[in-house]
Amino acid sequence: MERVMGIGGVFLKARNPKTLAAWYRDHLGVPVDPDQTHGVLASSGPGEMTVWSTFPTDTQYFGPGPATFMVNYRVKNLDAMLAQLRAAGAQVEDKVEDYEYGRFGWATDPEGNRFELWEPK
Repeated sequence: MERVMGIGGVFLKARNPKTLAAWYRDHLGVPVDPDQTHGVLASSGPGEMTVWSTFPTDTQYFGPGPATFMVNYRVKNLDAMLAQLRAAGAQVEDKVEDYEYGRFGWATDPEGNRFELWEPK
C-alpha cells in the first residue's frame, strides 16, 4: 500500500497574497522574501522540503469549490498512489504534470477537498 511520506506544502487563498505572506513572515517567522508569496518551511534532505505559499482568492489551482487552502503531500510513487486512489473510488484528475523538481497529481477527498500529490525527483 502506498503511503504519504510527508507534507510537501501548505497553500492558502488570500485577498492580497503578498500582504498575507508578509504578515506570516513578520508575525510567525515564515521564511518568505519581501517580494514573494512563498517560502520553504523545512528541508531535511533532497526532496524533503515543505513549501508555504499564498495564492489569489480567484485561483483555480485549488479546484472548484470554496476551499481556502490546499495541502500537498509527498509520495514515493505518484502513479501507484493515483492508481490506488482510483481503485478505492476516489475522484482523481487524469492530468499529471512533470517538472525538473518532480511530478504532480491531484485528487479530491470524500468531502470535496482537493489535494495535491508530489513525487520529488
